[in-house]
Amino acid sequence: MHIGDGGQERLNTGTAHSARVYDYILGGKNHYEADTVAGDAMVEVWPALPVHMRANRAFMLRASRYLARERGVRQFLDIGTGLPTSPNLHEVVQGAAPESKVVYVDNDPIVLNYAQALLTSTPEGRTTYIEADMRDPDAILGSAEFRDTLALDEPVALLVVGMLHFIHPGDDDHGLLSRLLDPLPAGSYLAATVGTADFAPEEVGRVAERYAAEGMPMALRTREEAAAFFDGLELVEPGLVQVHKWRPDPGDEQVRDEDIAMYGALARKPF
Repeated sequence: MHIGDGGQERLNTGTAHSARVYDYILGGKNHYEADTVAGDAMVEVWPALPVHMRANRAFMLRASRYLARERGVRQFLDIGTGLPTSPNLHEVVQGAAPESKVVYVDNDPIVLNYAQALLTSTPEGRTTYIEADMRDPDAILGSAEFRDTLALDEPVALLVVGMLHFIHPGDDDHGLLSRLLDPLPAGSYLAATVGTADFAPEEVGRVAERYAAEGMPMALRTREEAAAFFDGLELVEPGLVQVHKWRPDPGDEQVRDEDIAMYGALARKPF
């Protein structure tokens, strides 16, 4: 595995960060007091939040496994990786195809610290990490890690899971996604989830208020707004649905629709 440069000195443990709050609510250990306080406040206003977060991660793993097994994809670019939680993306896709290559991207220095200790790769494949922000696609696409790991003459799966609700329309949300997709060859895929308040507006609205109070304002979108992120792409069945309804496995956790505040879809870049 190769990892891009990062620094412990930039780690801010006094302010909650979305990756660490996510880790805390999912039962991980890689977080700080600010993250636990924020996470507890969010679960208090919406007790279904852990269920929702587990469903979001399960979608990512199912979509990735499907791409590796059924669509022959061997290259993956994961934006907003979060803290390592087994099974990780590389474990899933390299389990299906050992030669798979994975580039992880996140902007929290603690993710880099744990990535150095926990992320591995099969001998046939490669796993690399870039410390960068989705709001700066050039830093991702122009990095040595990206260029040395992924070949742009073969399909790439771009995963943007649990990220778009932190990217506001005023941040040129569609433009940022296009700048990441445009260099990828035809036959590449986008797997994305989009936060919504369509199914539990009051509860999810309160969670959004808590995130905003912690300096992490959210943009929740309707189904029509979520669908717009996939314009020009070919949706894979069942199309855009709540994440727990996208090709569920028989043993997946059974949840209520109102406990899931995320749409998800997988779509192919046409030839």
